This record gives sequence, C-alpha cells and structure tokens, in this order.
Amino acid sequence: METKELVQTEKTTQKIQLIKGEFTPSEASDVIIALIDEKINFHKIQRLQLWEGNHKYETNQLDGRINELREEKRIAKEFISNTRGLGRNLKINGILEITVAE
Repeated sequence: METKELVQTEKTTQKIQLIKGEFTPSEASDVIIALIDEKINFHKIQRLQLWEGNHKYETNQLDGRINELREEKRIAKEFISNTRGLGRNLKINGILEITVAE
C-alpha cells in the first residue's frame, strides 16, 4: 500500500476587491475621501497612543504619512473636480493586496 504525503502550502498573499464599479463624481469623491480619511485617523490614533506612552516619542514618520495622505486626498479631489465638467462617471478598481512580511 502506497501512501502519499500531503504537502500543505502556506498562502502568503491575499487580495481583497475593496472597491469595484462605476460611480458618479460625487459618489467617487465620497468613497475615496472616506477611505483616505479613515487611514489618516488610523495614523492619528497610532500617534496619540505612542505619545501617551512616551511624551518624548518622535512621531515624524507618522506625521509624514499623515501629510502624504492629505496630499493624496487633495490630488483626488482635484482630479474628481476636473472630471465633473465632462458629465461622465468614474470607474474605481481598488484591490487591497496583503502579503506576509519577510
């Protein structure tokens, strides 16, 4: 009798289709701004938690990321604003890719 060894492979990448579809400029703006704002708030909470643990903690990295996200939000608003005059919808395809860190 022959036995075969089952090899279990670990999945190291996961993809989540977060957003997919066609949206009016107003809907697209609502979705994109809400996502960016949520990420900004996440970093603000992280910063506050670190500061509460150590008032001398340097938050430059988190501050920088918050500023980057604010700039991305400004760029997104500008892009969407420029498309409103075209009278067309916007397609959004947002895939969240998660991988195991090395």
